[in-house]
Order: sequence, then C-alpha cells, then structure tokens
Amino acid sequence: MQNNVLILDFGSQYTQLIARRVRELNIYCEIHPYNKIPENVNTFKAVILSGSPFSVRAEDAPHPDLSQIRGKVPMLAVCYGAQYLAHFNGGKVEASEIREYGRANLAVIKDQELLFDEIPENSQVWMSHSDTIKELPQGGVRLASTQDVLNAAYRIEGEQTFAIQFHPEVYHSQDGKQLLENFLVKIAGVAQEWTPEAFVDMTVNELREKIGSDKVVLGLSGGVDSTVAAVLLHKAIGKNLYCIFVNNGLLRKDEFSNVLNQYKGMGLNVKGVDSSKRFLDALAGISDPEEKRKKIGNTFIDVFDDEAHEITDVTYLAQGTIYPDVIESISVNGPSATIKSHHNVGGLPDFMKLKIVEPLRMLFKDEVRRVGGEMGIDPELLGRHPFPGPGLAIRILGDITAEKVRILQEVDHIFIQGLKDWNLYDKVWQAGAILLPVNSVGVMGDERTYEKVVALRAVESTDGMTADWVNLPYDFLQKISNTIINRVKGVNRVVYDISSKPPATIEWE
Repeated sequence: MQNNVLILDFGSQYTQLIARRVRELNIYCEIHPYNKIPENVNTFKAVILSGSPFSVRAEDAPHPDLSQIRGKVPMLAVCYGAQYLAHFNGGKVEASEIREYGRANLAVIKDQELLFDEIPENSQVWMSHSDTIKELPQGGVRLASTQDVLNAAYRIEGEQTFAIQFHPEVYHSQDGKQLLENFLVKIAGVAQEWTPEAFVDMTVNELREKIGSDKVVLGLSGGVDSTVAAVLLHKAIGKNLYCIFVNNGLLRKDEFSNVLNQYKGMGLNVKGVDSSKRFLDALAGISDPEEKRKKIGNTFIDVFDDEAHEITDVTYLAQGTIYPDVIESISVNGPSATIKSHHNVGGLPDFMKLKIVEPLRMLFKDEVRRVGGEMGIDPELLGRHPFPGPGLAIRILGDITAEKVRILQEVDHIFIQGLKDWNLYDKVWQAGAILLPVNSVGVMGDERTYEKVVALRAVESTDGMTADWVNLPYDFLQKISNTIINRVKGVNRVVYDISSKPPATIEWE
C-alpha cells in the first residue's frame, strides 16, 4: 500500500483536498513539497501536481525537476501544474483577459478519452487561475474546453501525462472524483486497498515490530485522536501501554469521571490524575491568553513527567498526531505564522528522553474516525466535538478562578446537553460557551442585578481551517438562554456569536 500516489505541493490552498479525495477512493497518497521530491519517486504508481498561488511566468515561480517522473510515472497536472508543463515545454501561457475563477462547464470533451470516461459534456468544474494556456506544449493533445477556456485539459502524446486547468478536488467540480478515479485506477492501475480494516491490520503489525516488549506512555485527552491512538497501541502491545489522563481543572462538567469510566469499559490501562489545584494555582492572576497556554503547557509537562517516572523503564511516548499536523510542518513555506500556540503532548521537552511513536500520523480526521469505528469504539466518543487542549482557560476571558470555572462548566453543560436533546449536536462541528470579562445590568424578580455575560459559539467546518457559524433555531436559542439565566447563578445575559473564520477564529483566545 505504501508509495501509491505522490502529490507534489506547489502551495495551493486545495492541496490537502486532493489528498482527501484520493483517500476517499481507498487509495493511499502522500503530500510532499515540490522542492523536496522523494528519492524513491520511481516507486510511486502515480504523481499529481497541485495548483499554486504563483504564476509560471513569475521569476520566483516553483520550478521542480520532473525528469524522474515525466514519461516514467503516470502524472496528472492540476491548474498550475498544467500551466507549468505547457510553459516550459514549448507551449504558451499568458495572463488571462478575465480572471477565470468559479464555476464553469465543460462545453467540449474529446471522444474515447479514458481521463473523461463516464463524465458528460456540460459537467460543472471549478476554475481558479489568472493565467491561461494559449498554446499547448510539444506533443499536446486537447481533451476538453469550456466556453472561456480553450485548453481546459490536455495530454502529452506518447506518455501517460495529463493536465487540467480546473480543480477536480473541490466540491463544485461535479465529476471531479470520477476524473481522479479514471486517472488513478483506469490509467495508472492503482489498487483501491486503503481501507480502515487494512490500516488497522498494517499499523498493529508495524507497532508490534517497532515496539516489541518495550513500554509506551500516552497522555490521553478524552478526544478522538488520542483515544484511537490508544486503542491501536493496545491492540499491538496490550498491558505495556500506560495511559495517563490528567484533570487540569479546566475540563467540562463531570468530564474527568465520565471519560475515565468510558476508558475502563474499553479495557485500557488508564491512570486518572486530578491536578486541578496545581493548574489553577499556576494560572492565578494571569489574563494574557498566550501566557495561559504556556502555564498550562508547562504544568502539564511537570505533571506528566512526575507520573511517567512512576512507571519504570518507559521507552516510548505515544502521540495522537494526525496528517494535517505533519503536512503543516513540511509545507512549501514551512510552518505557517503562529496565530496562537497549540498545547499538545508534542511539546514535551528533550529531558524526558523518550522515543516518539505516532500511529495516526498519516491519517486525516475523518479517517481517524473511520479507523476508530472499525475497531469498535463507541460512536458517541468518535463523534465528540473538538475541545481545546487548554480547556476552559481560553474560554474564560481574563483571569481564571475556581468560581469562573464553575460558572462556565454549568453554562457549557446546559448548551451541549441542549444540542444533544434537540438532535443538533451532530450537525455542529464544534460548540462551546465563552465567559466574557463583562458585567451587565439585569432585573431578576424585583431586584437589579449586575452579573456576567456568556457568549455561545457553534460552527460548522470540515477540518477547522475555515468555519462558519451555525444558524441554530431561534426557539432553541431562546430556551437555552432562559435555562442558563435561570439556573446558573452569576449570569444574567446570553449572546450568540455569528462570526465566521476567517476573519475570526473558532475560539476567542
């Protein structure tokens, strides 16, 4: 299954989408920067060139050496890739008179072409480019056109090299998945063997071989990634996996005991450590969000290190790292600018001297859930919304106190339980409540109040990179607002956040 499909990333915002679509075809693929082509490139069964924000006519445009790929491995060049092949091989690329962006339709498709097998004329595609291919490269054969783009797709005579001006990976390209399947399965002959069952079998065997009889320690968070990683490792090494679940005092209401009980039912070797006071003491008087994250991260390291030392002869630290984290760290432009630092076990320092094992590092989030389902993990756990590592600390704006945590836990519990009761929870990607550093005037009974304001947040997303607010029913919001104000002492006003990401972020801090 390894080395099936190589995707060369030229910096397109859609590169991860290409990989997701290929994986949906049950085909394994990897993303590598265009300037770091693997030495064993000839072992891949197919190569896809991504789009790019660059123009091929610019001096600083990506210019990879494709000599080990062209004519030797089946290749599909998307958008920038199509322009690159034309520009440097006898064709002509010019700035388009109109920017070709958005929906278009394939007006003409050449007959008997395998790349467009089962794709009808007038099929909708998605364009996103400001340059256009005026003349095809040497040996180029036109395969498709739209009303505005003459050379929307072409192939090179005498080799399995194909190029398209549109993006088959995006939702708006109606037959994009069919085109990718035509290229990968019908043309390149790639086997569709990348299934959750196959991944579990392969990974368990690899973990057994790598770890042997050594001991592994894993910091559980109660979330999807660390749970699936734990179950995979448990399948491979059994009792030699030691899981530590730390209560930082900033979890949701009753989450520490509920998650521990859930893990016990799964047969995992889990130790629960209640360090609430230690974390709250460390956070006393701190309002700056970055400083909060650092304090929580450092305290977690101290607690985790103390507990890890209680286990003798530990060799490995396991992490729930997933593929988007890996891609981000090796992307064309390197790690993106820090919007906010991320709290993760991955931040453990060198002094712990443990080797790293990351069983999920090649999976996207949706694949992690499918793998978890294959192993019989409770669907309710797999369907849990993401929850920030620093927990409620970054949902309490300003300094942290035990009373503020209590208030927010109660508010959050009412909101999340309400979403479940109204069958809205699974329609939301992430939801939570934020305690604002604002008091507002209110009236309860005949008395004037001056109490806290809370904001509710619910977003829909696929991967958290972009998100839109969810249009929750008015009667639901009315019910939740009344319940919160009536039941949670210290709150007299509820607001609903209708900001999208970008420009806002999902969390407030």
